[in-house]
Amino acid sequence: MTPTDDTVACDEPDLVRILDADGTFAPSPAAEPYLDLVEKLADTDLEQFYRDMVVVRAFDQQATTLQRQGQLALWPPSFGQEAAQVGSARAARAQDHLFPSYREHVVCTIRGVDPIDIIRLMRGMTHGGWNPYDPKNGNTHIYTLVLGSHTLHATGLGMGLVFDGRCGTGDVDRDEAVIAYYGDGASSQGDVHEALVFAASYQTPEVFFLQNNQWAISVPVSTQARVPLAQRGAGYGIPSLRVDGNDVLASFAVTRHALDEARAGDGPRAIEAVTYRMGAHTTSDDPTKYRTSDEEASWARRDPIIRMQAYLRGRGASDAFFAGVDAEAADGAADVRERTRALGAIPVSTMFDHVYSEPHPLVEREQAWLAEYEASFEEGAR
Repeated sequence: MTPTDDTVACDEPDLVRILDADGTFAPSPAAEPYLDLVEKLADTDLEQFYRDMVVVRAFDQQATTLQRQGQLALWPPSFGQEAAQVGSARAARAQDHLFPSYREHVVCTIRGVDPIDIIRLMRGMTHGGWNPYDPKNGNTHIYTLVLGSHTLHATGLGMGLVFDGRCGTGDVDRDEAVIAYYGDGASSQGDVHEALVFAASYQTPEVFFLQNNQWAISVPVSTQARVPLAQRGAGYGIPSLRVDGNDVLASFAVTRHALDEARAGDGPRAIEAVTYRMGAHTTSDDPTKYRTSDEEASWARRDPIIRMQAYLRGRGASDAFFAGVDAEAADGAADVRERTRALGAIPVSTMFDHVYSEPHPLVEREQAWLAEYEASFEEGAR
């Protein structure tokens, strides 16, 4: 069984799909319960979905180039997964808490995180990237490159919401929910399963959003699981479903529905978004070593941006609109490049920052020693 065999059959009865690969509005049977949420979307909402995907792809490609040129230590591309991320992020409400993994770049920027903060993290200039408690960052928690560990953090916050009575009150403008993003590889991590146990036990207002991009670095999903990954959530008693992760409308609708249920006090939900990582796992990876060009071409025909573009054109979107989006994406990428090159190096002294919450005599002695040591080179030069 190849990764494709298990995930992309167009007639798969339990897969929620609203747009076919060619952009035709053709809901699958499993999509029927979610169509009312799509019907409520205005043209401006649909255009925003498309704009988000195009802009982040340009950012992603620029960041990949910057890494190849030595400006970043590492970059995890999101190429191909834009619809799953945009749809789910746009489905969240302002009071919700989002826990990305490490390639959810557009999730972060939709919520207000400055893309240069993601760059700073991947450049090695900061341990966190941004402050999740700063209101301008929209309750977006920091990236976690330790696979799956953040699902425990998300579940812990969800438990706190239950204990504090901040969910299930019936006030949709105040009740809070949590969404945790992770991949098919992380779904095999013990931390994820522990999070699922506690979420089910305490009925946290949480959505586990699994992006099945078919490859855990070089291990195909068919090696990791003999059944659809959504069944892992169901095994813990968590209502679970599969969605076409390359369909931004379906991703939005199922996530909005799941978050609303969780926020209302109905407990956690799990979503498997079936998508594909078109790029490398990270810039240190060479996917040509483990997957075929035929497989990549098959998924390229399901490109989420091309799909949404065809749908919008069918609704009457103008050439001027698409040209404007392309220009915005190019400007954004150029801005990121310019600001990245202006970052420079960080002072060595920053290694002492935030080691302890309070001033510490040992850290102060080490900092003084380093300053004296560096000064000795200046004296020698004279």
